Amino acid sequence: MGWVSSEVVDMLTFLLPGFLAAKIFYSLTSHPVPGVFDRIIHALIFTMVGRALTASLSSFFLGDSTIDESVGWNNGYVLLFNFVVAVILAVASVLIVNNDILHGCLRRINVTKETSYPSEWYRAFAQRPDCYVILHMDEQRRLYGYPEEWPSDPNKGHFRIAEAEWLTDDVADANGLAGTDVSAILVPATQVKMVEFLSTKMIEKPKE
Repeated sequence: MGWVSSEVVDMLTFLLPGFLAAKIFYSLTSHPVPGVFDRIIHALIFTMVGRALTASLSSFFLGDSTIDESVGWNNGYVLLFNFVVAVILAVASVLIVNNDILHGCLRRINVTKETSYPSEWYRAFAQRPDCYVILHMDEQRRLYGYPEEWPSDPNKGHFRIAEAEWLTDDVADANGLAGTDVSAILVPATQVKMVEFLSTKMIEKPKE
């Protein structure tokens, strides 16, 4: 079992910063976690990019682009430096994806029409953070309010709707139906059939 304690451990040590970066990325974005094989590929990509950055930084600050070979990969300082680079790389990737930066630039030059968001559902909410919504549910029920929280996946999770009002056919009669003591309503995403985004606030609370 000697090969297990040497080659495998060295390989895991080599990939560990990449696995950390991938873990941070999927923890801070709404992209679904892929299968084991894809996770290994992503970890390898993060590892190679991270090592390239490590070599560049070591060359800039230390005048030596072969820091791993000169002091040994298992050296604690080098491993810590690789972890720091992996965390910075992961956070930068999260910022780019969550703010649609890369795809936004590519759309401007007509390279793609896609976005960095995981779905059209996510994009609709992410690009309208201040919108009030109307949730259309079963039995023709409609709930109006401000979505303080919303699910990343339309098939699971809940909406947290503040300033909630149940709408009737006569919108003017809708005020107060949710109850004055209700701060928010939690609605399962599976009960929502359609979402309307409103450009302006539809219902004004009466002044006391």
